[in-house]
Amino acid sequence: TIALVTAIISGSLSAAAVANLLRTPPTSSLPTGSNVSQVHIDESNAVITAVEKVMPAVVTITSRSNGGVLGGANGVGSGLIFDPHGWILTNKHVVEGADQIEVTLNDTRVFEATIYGIDTLTDLAIVKINASDLTAAKIGDSSALKVGQLVVAIGSPLGTYTNSVTSGIVSAKGRSITTDGNQNLNNLIQTDAAINPGNSGGPLLDAGGDVVGINTAIAADSNGIGFAIPIDIARPIMQQAVDGKKLERPYMGVIYRAIDRQFATDEKLPVNDGALVIPGGSNSGGSSPAVVPGGPADKAGIKQGDIIGKVNGQAIDGDHPLDATLSEFSPGDTISVDLLRNGQSVTVQLTLGTRPAN
Repeated sequence: TIALVTAIISGSLSAAAVANLLRTPPTSSLPTGSNVSQVHIDESNAVITAVEKVMPAVVTITSRSNGGVLGGANGVGSGLIFDPHGWILTNKHVVEGADQIEVTLNDTRVFEATIYGIDTLTDLAIVKINASDLTAAKIGDSSALKVGQLVVAIGSPLGTYTNSVTSGIVSAKGRSITTDGNQNLNNLIQTDAAINPGNSGGPLLDAGGDVVGINTAIAADSNGIGFAIPIDIARPIMQQAVDGKKLERPYMGVIYRAIDRQFATDEKLPVNDGALVIPGGSNSGGSSPAVVPGGPADKAGIKQGDIIGKVNGQAIDGDHPLDATLSEFSPGDTISVDLLRNGQSVTVQLTLGTRPAN
């Protein structure tokens, strides 16, 4: 200011130059970064809020057997309280074969637990502790998940860092993997939220703090590729447990191949979606029949080569695979199955059986 006044007095600046210096600078057309900062703040707040809602319902599970410690890393996994009367959802591989199970709550209380049931369809199990008035997590809708949306994982990675929080996005849906125990798991959520041994059985949350999955596996030799079982698949056995029923999964009795556009082109199929009833390979090197003799599908008249297009009006496609659609029903339910057979539409009524344990 002093220099400017001095220049004016000395006459070294013209009136035009003075006016130009005093003019308000134009507004920049370049982004200031405030919008980006706000996005980061909003995302951070969403994670904080989601964690605060669910953290009291996340537990640490320690499994032991007479021969030593089982499961996960150093026998420690995670779990989720889904009902305030002591019902906890976790992974089967966290508790299967254990002689003693301890559940540590977020408030540090420790309870002995018993295995209520093992899921015959997925790597899930339900355990029970003798407690009441617990904080239960809110169960969300995994079918509404979109690739790219924010998710949060909570668990006890490496069995040491209990109730750790990581965040990421939904990287993909409908993934299939084979576990170390040679179990095939389908329709999984893939996420880049950090999941490590010990996270197994812990919840995957959406930005609203609703549980949308149960963390279950990581890809071998990977960095940042984790998988979770959609909560919609777990929902039926959770309800069975609360109702005091045995954990059972519905069974159709077919072997099939999910149809996509490339498979339809290769096999010259008339449709791009559905499930083709086709024989499958067996461990002995032979071929398993496409329709299990005497099973529910056999009794309903389903044949090898049929294409299952709908179940109770729900189209079978990439977003609604057959096994996930069937998991919404219970053994004993009668369903309507729309088939395509030799170019002709056929509808049969099928009464679901109980899925065998193996």
